[in-house]
Amino acid sequence: MNISLKHSKVLPQPLQITITGSKSESNRLLILQALFPEITLENLSNSDDTQVMQQALKSEEALVDIHHAGTTMRFLTAYFSSKSGKSVTLTGSKRMKERPIKILVDALRSLGAEITYVENEGYPPIKISGKAITESAVSLQANVSSQYISALMLIGSTLKNGLKLTLVGEITSVPYIKMTLNLLHQLGIDAHFEGQTITISPKTTSVLANALTVESDWSSASYYFSIVALSAVGTSITLSAYKANSLQGDSVLAEIYKAFGVETTFSNNAITLKKVKEISKETNITLDLVNAPDIAQTIAVTCFGLKIACNLSGLHTLKIKETDRLEALKTEIEKLGGKVHVTDKTLRLEPATDIFENIAIDTYNDHRMAMAFAPLALRVPMYVNDAEVVSKSYPEFWNDLEKIGFEMESY
Repeated sequence: MNISLKHSKVLPQPLQITITGSKSESNRLLILQALFPEITLENLSNSDDTQVMQQALKSEEALVDIHHAGTTMRFLTAYFSSKSGKSVTLTGSKRMKERPIKILVDALRSLGAEITYVENEGYPPIKISGKAITESAVSLQANVSSQYISALMLIGSTLKNGLKLTLVGEITSVPYIKMTLNLLHQLGIDAHFEGQTITISPKTTSVLANALTVESDWSSASYYFSIVALSAVGTSITLSAYKANSLQGDSVLAEIYKAFGVETTFSNNAITLKKVKEISKETNITLDLVNAPDIAQTIAVTCFGLKIACNLSGLHTLKIKETDRLEALKTEIEKLGGKVHVTDKTLRLEPATDIFENIAIDTYNDHRMAMAFAPLALRVPMYVNDAEVVSKSYPEFWNDLEKIGFEMESY
C-alpha cells in the first residue's frame, strides 16, 4: 500500500492518542513468561514483532520464520538454546539473513549451546539443538548490539549455574540493558550490572511478581514529538500510557525535544506534549544517541522540517537494522532537497533552504522510515511507499494520524 499525505494541519485541541505497550518490554517479558509460566502480562504491544514472538514461542514446528523481527531472532536464539530437547531452525526475511548473529552464537557456543549455520557462516538461518547449559562464564563484544546482551540475561537465571557475563569494549544502548535488569528484578531474580560485568544467579524459587503491565512505547511517541515540534505554538497532544520513571531509553525524548520548543508534562499515566515556543533557524542540534539510536530518524527529519542543522553521533548500530538507516536517511532527505553527510556512526544535516513537494519516500522495509518522515506532511504534500510497513511496531499509526488531522489516501 502506498499513500499520499496532503499538506496537513493538526486539529484543534484536545487531542489524545493511546499507544500500546512497548515492543522492547513486551518481547523481553514474553521470553520471561515462557521461562516462568506463572507470569501474566497486560498491555502487550500489538506490533508485528510481538505477534511473531508470541507465535514462535507457541510453535511446535521445526522451522520458525520470524520475518523482519530482529529482537525476536536474537532473544529466541538464546531461549531455544537453553530448552533441553527442543530442536528448531530459526529463519527470517531476506534482510534478516543479512543481519549478523555471530557474536551471540559464539557466546552461546562458549556456554555449551549447540548451534549450526544453515546457509552462510555468521548469519541466519540457524539450527539450534536445545540442551541444559551448565557453563556460566562468557565474554561478549558489547559495542555491536545490546540485544545480544539482553538475550543472554533473559535466560541467565534458568541456567544451572547462572550467568557471569563480561562485556568487552564500549557498551551500546545501556538503557536497554538496564531495562532487562529491571524486569529481572521485578521478578525477584538476583541480577547485578557493575562496570563491565553482569552477574545473574540461578532462580530456584517462584517469581516475585505474577502480573506485570507493559508501559506504552516511547519510540512510537517520538513521531508525536516531531509533529508537535513542526506545528504552531500552542499545539498539544496527550499520549497514554506513560510514566516519568520509564525503563525505556527513548524516554530521553522529553529532554531532547525541549531544544525544539516542546514541553512534556506527566500526569495520570499520560504525557502531554505542547509547543511552547518557536526556535531560531540558527539552532544546531548536537546529540550523542548511543543510548537511544532508534530515535535518530525522527530527530533528523524534525530538524530537516524546521530547516535547522543537526549533528548526530553514536549511530553505529543503525547500519545493521531493517535497512542501513544512515544511508536510507541520506537518500530520502536529499530527494526532498536536503544535504546530509554520513559516516558509519554519524549523521550531519545542513540547514535546508527548501523542501520539495510531492516526493515519494521509500521505506526500505523499515517501519521507522515511514513514521519518521510522515510529520513532514505538516510542511509539504508527500507520498509514502509501502506504508503498511508500520505494522512492524505500530499498526494503528496511519489511523491515529487521521484522528489528529492528517489527510491521506491510498494510491
